[in-house]
Amino acid sequence: MKRIAGIFVFVLAFITTACNVDYRERSKGSVREFIVVMDSTQWESETANAIRDTFGKLIFTLPRPESNYELLFTSIRSRDQLERIRQSKNIIFAAPIDEDSNVGRQIQAFLDDGVEARVRSGESFAFPIEDQWFKDQYALILTSTSDSVLAEKIRNSEQALLRNAFDKEMQRWTWEVYDKKEQTQYSDSLWQEKGFMVRFQHDYIKGVDTLDFQTYRRLLPQNERRMFIWSKDNVSDISFLDDDWINTTRDSLLQEYFKGSRENMYLSTEYRREVNTASFQKGRLLVYETLGTWHMINGAMGGPFVNFTYYDPETERLFMVEYHQFAPSVRNKLPFVRQFRAMGRTFESDSTWTGTPTSP
Repeated sequence: MKRIAGIFVFVLAFITTACNVDYRERSKGSVREFIVVMDSTQWESETANAIRDTFGKLIFTLPRPESNYELLFTSIRSRDQLERIRQSKNIIFAAPIDEDSNVGRQIQAFLDDGVEARVRSGESFAFPIEDQWFKDQYALILTSTSDSVLAEKIRNSEQALLRNAFDKEMQRWTWEVYDKKEQTQYSDSLWQEKGFMVRFQHDYIKGVDTLDFQTYRRLLPQNERRMFIWSKDNVSDISFLDDDWINTTRDSLLQEYFKGSRENMYLSTEYRREVNTASFQKGRLLVYETLGTWHMINGAMGGPFVNFTYYDPETERLFMVEYHQFAPSVRNKLPFVRQFRAMGRTFESDSTWTGTPTSP
């Protein structure tokens, strides 16, 4: 009887787990493409231009400016076409709440009476929906009382709208980068020997490995990527930590460890192009993320970089994790920059670290 009861519990647990698995197909399309569903008569409206200026704005921290997201405008001409639209990875439905069009009527069908009342009162206008029809899907409904009001709300809420889309994109890149295989031996070794870790893609190769500095390379034809990790202990006061300190420290490390074929050749930040730093919290960690481009001093090489400066107040440790790319024949660099931004966000610091390596 005990054996039968044990089998019953196992079967019940299996059924419960299986019921929580999403067996639907994955959404289709590029991670960086948004299908913008608007009536064709509104593709040059204030709302359409606000969407272009927000989701399609140019990113200048690259060797060549690129659009934040690629936008493909379409309308709803039939039920079959709507079903195809619903398969897309990223979708924006946009129209005033009373617009007499297929898109307007579809938006009205999405919203219940309470939500519609909030739209009409001006309380709400943006409604993100994840995985509504397919797995790994991000849909956004944008609506308000008129074209001009909706456009103004989109522009005024640019950061919040982009943050939601960016967070979803980071989830996707994390899955895509590490889905094939990841090198846990590198992250495990860092955690045990140095008290921090970051996840590594399947084909990075370790280079320099000192007490406080490590380098790794991913060598592919026409697309070389490198990264470094730097750490400093006993940092109790971070009043010095600002954009200038970050870039000066980065440049010093690049000059020492990333040299060209001759002694006077080394990597440095390209300050003639835009360099931006923003801060955010990751749990207890304070994070500065710096985006820009690098170039080879006394050489003809260059490319984009992403730098993360992490501070752990619990252990009073300071870290840098940087990724950079050299791929002159690859036209669009932004997808790789977004991968770097996802990879750098996997960093963790051991709150119990005392300076003594732990046993594996």
